[in-house]
This record gives sequence, structure tokens and C-alpha cells, in this order.
Amino acid sequence: LNLNVRVTGSLSDFVSRNVGDQGAYDNVSEYVRDLIRKDKERADELAFQRLKAELQRAAAAPETEFFRQSKDEFLAEMTSKYG
Repeated sequence: LNLNVRVTGSLSDFVSRNVGDQGAYDNVSEYVRDLIRKDKERADELAFQRLKAELQRAAAAPETEFFRQSKDEFLAEMTSKYG
């Protein structure tokens, strides 16, 4: 996948400060890849926290609220809810 992104003004200045001899990244592509990785990690953590909260609610619910569900049904439901 090849992306072209235009940034101007203060965003361009910010990127410039983070790339090159004085920045943490050698080039803009490296910087963007790192930003995407961090955003994916954030999204994965958010999905995990949602799943964890759902499981904690289920575990705390009275037994009458539990129902039998196969592993495959559970995984399909969680995948549809949380990706």
C-alpha cells in the first residue's frame, strides 16, 4: 500500500522536528509507520478492555443470567462486537 499525505502549517513543522538529524525518526515514512503501529496498539488495548469488562460483568451476574454457548459461538459474537 502506498499512501500520499499532505500536511501543512503547524503539522508540517511538528513532523519536521521529529524527523532527521534532530528528530527521533530517520524519515517521514518511519514516523508514520510508528504512529500507525501505536494507534493499532491503542485500538487493540481498547478492544481488550471492552472484552474484559464484558467478561467481568458476565462473571458477576446472577447464575440465572448465564446461558450455554459454544466456544465457536462465543468467538463469533466477540469478533462481530469487537473486531
